[in-house]
Amino acid sequence: MQRHVWLLLVVAMAAAGCARSVNDTQERESLLTVDREWSQTTKDLDKFVTYYAPDASLYAPGMPVVTGVAKIKEEFSKMAAAPGFNLAWTANRAEVSASGDLGYTTGTYEMAMNGGVDKGKFITVWKKQGDGTWKVTEDIINSDSPAPGESTSHAMVQGTGLTWGPTPPALPPGAKLAVVSGDPGKAGPFVIRLQFPAGYRVAPHWHPTTENVTVLAGTLALGMGETMNDGAAQDLPVGGYAVLPAQMRHFAIARTPATVQIHGMGPFVINYVNPADDPSRATQ
Repeated sequence: MQRHVWLLLVVAMAAAGCARSVNDTQERESLLTVDREWSQTTKDLDKFVTYYAPDASLYAPGMPVVTGVAKIKEEFSKMAAAPGFNLAWTANRAEVSASGDLGYTTGTYEMAMNGGVDKGKFITVWKKQGDGTWKVTEDIINSDSPAPGESTSHAMVQGTGLTWGPTPPALPPGAKLAVVSGDPGKAGPFVIRLQFPAGYRVAPHWHPTTENVTVLAGTLALGMGETMNDGAAQDLPVGGYAVLPAQMRHFAIARTPATVQIHGMGPFVINYVNPADDPSRATQ
């Protein structure tokens, strides 16, 4: 879909004709200035979303396309609520159509949240409004992280050789974690194992990328939704498998002592539906 948006932009700019009716340099600098001003508003959500056109679309890594200012604001607010959140980007190039009312900026970004950092590049399509202001119509973000499953080398790990330690602060105490491959704290593919005691519970939460869960021992119950409901959770015995798409709200309950293996794209981030359920906030 990102390619389609890019092609539409090229066609639209080409269709504007060969004769230039605006000052190229002045319009490009004007658009770069607007983008740079926008990049300074990430701590002010209300101001941040004013740069989007009402029907704008956001194409972010690991999630479906989001359209409309209200929905974009909702999704961005969820990310901004994560501990350690920070978003910065630099627009280093701008182009404007012959008519001067359509353009794009490109550059690189860096986003930090929950102790992880993701870097990548973007292309943002802008349209000049009737009052002369530039507004974003298509915001396309592409992470530098490798595609899921992509690896430059093989990995083999003996189960007895795993090192078990504490889980991240965003998980309730009592569980243990072992890294099988990759680094769950950084961008890129990872495999981890988690050991839960019987009765262990993780309140409704979501991840920014898709997580694949396999039960290796015991019974783990998973439920979908924003409310903890034991009766609605489905038991997964040994060999049970679940795909949890990016941003899907879900909760977990260990019916017995259980061990699970999780494949995903780092950084491994847990965002709670109710921020009060986040154990890491208790230590802040």
